[in-house]
Amino acid sequence: MTPLLAGLLTGLSLIVAIGAQNAFVLRQGLTRSHVGLVVAICALSDALLITVGVSGVGSVVAGTPVLLTVLRWAGAAYLAAYGLRSLRDARRPQALEAREAGPATRRQVALTALALTYLNPHVYLDTVLLLGSIGNQHGEVGRWWFAAGAVVGSVTWFTALGVGARAAAPALRRPGTWRVLDAVIGVVMIALAVGLVVG
Repeated sequence: MTPLLAGLLTGLSLIVAIGAQNAFVLRQGLTRSHVGLVVAICALSDALLITVGVSGVGSVVAGTPVLLTVLRWAGAAYLAAYGLRSLRDARRPQALEAREAGPATRRQVALTALALTYLNPHVYLDTVLLLGSIGNQHGEVGRWWFAAGAVVGSVTWFTALGVGARAAAPALRRPGTWRVLDAVIGVVMIALAVGLVVG
Protein backbone atom coordinates (compact mmCIF):
# COMPACT_ATOMS: atom_id res chain seq x y z
CA MET A 1 0.00 0.00 0.00
CA THR A 2 1.39 3.39 -0.97
CA PRO A 3 1.79 6.07 1.73
CA LEU A 4 -0.79 8.23 -0.08
CA LEU A 5 -3.44 5.50 0.03
CA ALA A 6 -2.50 4.57 3.60
CA GLY A 7 -2.95 8.18 4.66
CA LEU A 8 -6.30 8.44 2.88
CA LEU A 9 -7.70 5.28 4.47
CA THR A 10 -6.29 5.98 7.95
CA GLY A 11 -7.55 9.56 7.89
CA LEU A 12 -11.03 8.49 6.80
CA SER A 13 -11.20 5.74 9.42
CA LEU A 14 -10.58 8.32 12.15
CA ILE A 15 -12.77 11.13 10.84
CA VAL A 16 -15.89 9.22 9.78
CA ALA A 17 -16.78 8.28 13.36
CA ILE A 18 -19.63 10.35 14.83
CA GLY A 19 -18.19 13.28 16.73
CA ALA A 20 -18.71 16.92 17.57
CA GLN A 21 -17.31 18.21 14.26
CA ASN A 22 -19.32 15.83 12.13
CA ALA A 23 -22.56 16.56 13.98
CA PHE A 24 -22.05 20.29 13.53
CA VAL A 25 -21.15 20.02 9.82
CA LEU A 26 -24.21 17.82 9.26
CA ARG A 27 -26.47 20.29 11.05
CA GLN A 28 -25.14 23.24 9.05
CA GLY A 29 -25.48 21.26 5.83
CA LEU A 30 -29.09 20.40 6.58
CA THR A 31 -29.99 24.00 7.34
CA ARG A 32 -27.82 25.27 4.44
CA SER A 33 -26.31 27.80 6.81
CA HIS A 34 -22.73 28.88 5.96
CA VAL A 35 -21.88 25.35 4.80
CA GLY A 36 -18.83 26.39 2.76
CA LEU A 37 -17.38 28.29 5.72
CA VAL A 38 -17.84 25.37 8.11
CA VAL A 39 -16.41 22.83 5.65
CA ALA A 40 -13.42 25.10 4.98
CA ILE A 41 -12.69 25.64 8.69
CA CYS A 42 -12.90 21.93 9.53
CA ALA A 43 -10.92 20.75 6.48
CA LEU A 44 -8.20 23.41 6.80
CA SER A 45 -7.90 22.78 10.53
CA ASP A 46 -7.46 19.06 9.90
CA ALA A 47 -4.86 19.79 7.23
CA LEU A 48 -2.95 22.02 9.65
CA LEU A 49 -3.07 19.49 12.49
CA ILE A 50 -2.08 16.59 10.22
CA THR A 51 0.89 18.57 8.94
CA VAL A 52 1.88 19.49 12.49
CA GLY A 53 1.70 15.83 13.56
CA VAL A 54 3.67 14.49 10.61
CA SER A 55 6.33 17.18 11.06
CA GLY A 56 7.09 15.71 14.50
CA VAL A 57 5.37 18.23 16.76
CA GLY A 58 3.13 15.44 18.03
CA SER A 59 5.91 14.25 20.31
CA VAL A 60 6.06 17.73 21.87
CA VAL A 61 2.30 17.70 22.52
CA ALA A 62 2.56 14.21 24.02
CA GLY A 63 5.24 15.51 26.38
CA THR A 64 2.97 18.32 27.65
CA PRO A 65 0.26 16.59 29.69
CA VAL A 66 -0.84 19.89 31.27
CA LEU A 67 -1.90 21.17 27.84
CA LEU A 68 -3.97 18.06 27.17
CA THR A 69 -5.58 18.32 30.62
CA VAL A 70 -6.60 21.95 30.05
CA LEU A 71 -7.99 21.07 26.62
CA ARG A 72 -9.85 18.10 28.07
CA TRP A 73 -11.74 20.15 30.66
CA ALA A 74 -12.40 23.10 28.37
CA GLY A 75 -13.59 20.74 25.64
CA ALA A 76 -15.83 18.82 28.04
CA ALA A 77 -17.47 22.03 29.26
CA TYR A 78 -18.06 23.28 25.72
CA LEU A 79 -19.45 19.95 24.47
CA ALA A 80 -21.76 19.68 27.48
CA ALA A 81 -23.11 23.19 26.89
CA TYR A 82 -23.62 22.48 23.18
CA GLY A 83 -25.34 19.18 23.99
CA LEU A 84 -27.68 20.80 26.51
CA ARG A 85 -28.59 23.46 23.96
CA SER A 86 -29.44 20.76 21.42
CA LEU A 87 -31.61 18.95 23.97
CA ARG A 88 -33.36 22.24 24.73
CA ASP A 89 -34.00 22.73 21.00
CA ALA A 90 -35.44 19.21 20.83
CA ARG A 91 -38.18 20.28 23.26
CA ARG A 92 -39.36 23.07 20.95
CA PRO A 93 -38.73 21.83 17.42
CA GLN A 94 -38.85 24.06 14.37
CA ALA A 95 -39.29 23.18 10.73
CA LEU A 96 -36.33 23.39 8.38
CA GLU A 97 -37.57 26.66 6.91
CA ALA A 98 -37.47 28.35 10.32
CA ARG A 99 -33.98 27.04 10.95
CA GLU A 100 -32.75 28.26 7.58
CA ALA A 101 -33.86 31.74 8.58
CA GLY A 102 -32.27 31.42 12.02
CA PRO A 103 -30.18 34.10 13.71
CA ALA A 104 -26.75 32.43 13.45
CA THR A 105 -24.26 34.84 11.88
CA ARG A 106 -21.13 33.91 9.95
CA ARG A 107 -19.07 34.91 12.98
CA GLN A 108 -21.11 32.73 15.37
CA VAL A 109 -20.92 29.75 13.02
CA ALA A 110 -17.17 30.20 12.50
CA LEU A 111 -16.49 30.49 16.24
CA THR A 112 -18.55 27.36 16.93
CA ALA A 113 -16.69 25.39 14.25
CA LEU A 114 -13.33 26.55 15.63
CA ALA A 115 -14.32 25.72 19.21
CA LEU A 116 -15.60 22.25 18.29
CA THR A 117 -12.30 21.65 16.50
CA TYR A 118 -9.63 23.10 18.76
CA LEU A 119 -11.25 22.54 22.17
CA ASN A 120 -11.56 18.82 21.48
CA PRO A 121 -8.56 16.87 22.85
CA HIS A 122 -9.48 13.91 20.63
CA VAL A 123 -8.53 16.05 17.64
CA TYR A 124 -4.99 16.32 18.99
CA LEU A 125 -4.79 12.67 20.03
CA ASP A 126 -6.13 11.34 16.72
CA THR A 127 -4.88 13.86 14.21
CA VAL A 128 -1.60 15.12 15.67
CA LEU A 129 -0.37 12.15 17.71
CA LEU A 130 -1.85 9.09 16.01
CA LEU A 131 -1.68 10.20 12.37
CA GLY A 132 1.66 11.86 13.06
CA SER A 133 3.21 8.71 14.49
CA ILE A 134 1.81 6.48 11.73
CA GLY A 135 2.90 8.94 9.05
CA ASN A 136 6.44 9.07 10.38
CA GLN A 137 6.76 5.31 9.88
CA HIS A 138 6.74 5.89 6.11
CA GLY A 139 10.13 7.59 6.00
CA GLU A 140 11.25 11.13 5.24
CA VAL A 141 9.45 11.45 1.89
CA GLY A 142 6.68 8.93 2.42
CA ARG A 143 5.35 10.69 5.52
CA TRP A 144 4.40 13.73 3.43
CA TRP A 145 2.56 11.53 0.93
CA PHE A 146 0.80 9.95 3.91
CA ALA A 147 -0.13 13.42 5.18
CA ALA A 148 -1.40 14.39 1.70
CA GLY A 149 -3.63 11.29 1.63
CA ALA A 150 -5.03 12.07 5.08
CA VAL A 151 -5.73 15.68 4.05
CA VAL A 152 -7.52 14.52 0.88
CA GLY A 153 -9.63 12.19 3.01
CA SER A 154 -10.54 15.00 5.40
CA VAL A 155 -11.47 17.46 2.65
CA THR A 156 -13.50 14.81 0.83
CA TRP A 157 -15.38 13.77 3.96
CA PHE A 158 -16.30 17.23 5.21
CA THR A 159 -17.36 18.35 1.74
CA ALA A 160 -19.49 15.25 1.23
CA LEU A 161 -21.06 15.62 4.67
CA GLY A 162 -21.82 19.33 4.35
CA VAL A 163 -23.02 19.33 0.75
CA GLY A 164 -24.53 15.85 0.79
CA ALA A 165 -26.72 16.73 3.77
CA ARG A 166 -28.91 18.71 1.37
CA ALA A 167 -30.17 15.45 -0.08
CA ALA A 168 -31.75 14.69 3.30
CA ALA A 169 -33.39 18.10 3.56
CA PRO A 170 -36.81 16.99 2.22
CA ALA A 171 -37.15 14.52 5.08
CA LEU A 172 -36.44 17.30 7.53
CA ARG A 173 -39.29 19.59 6.57
CA ARG A 174 -41.21 18.17 9.54
CA PRO A 175 -40.43 19.60 12.99
CA GLY A 176 -40.73 16.13 14.55
CA THR A 177 -37.73 14.91 12.57
CA TRP A 178 -35.65 17.77 13.95
CA ARG A 179 -36.72 16.81 17.45
CA VAL A 180 -35.09 13.40 16.97
CA LEU A 181 -31.98 14.87 15.30
CA ASP A 182 -31.50 17.50 18.03
CA ALA A 183 -31.96 14.86 20.72
CA VAL A 184 -29.40 12.55 19.09
CA ILE A 185 -26.89 15.39 18.66
CA GLY A 186 -27.44 16.45 22.27
CA VAL A 187 -26.87 12.94 23.61
CA VAL A 188 -23.75 12.47 21.45
CA MET A 189 -22.25 15.78 22.59
CA ILE A 190 -22.93 15.08 26.28
CA ALA A 191 -21.58 11.52 25.95
CA LEU A 192 -18.40 12.93 24.40
CA ALA A 193 -18.12 15.44 27.25
CA VAL A 194 -18.53 12.69 29.86
CA GLY A 195 -15.97 10.58 27.99
CA LEU A 196 -13.45 13.42 28.18
CA VAL A 197 -14.02 13.91 31.90
CA VAL A 198 -13.72 10.25 32.87
CA GLY A 199 -10.81 9.38 30.74
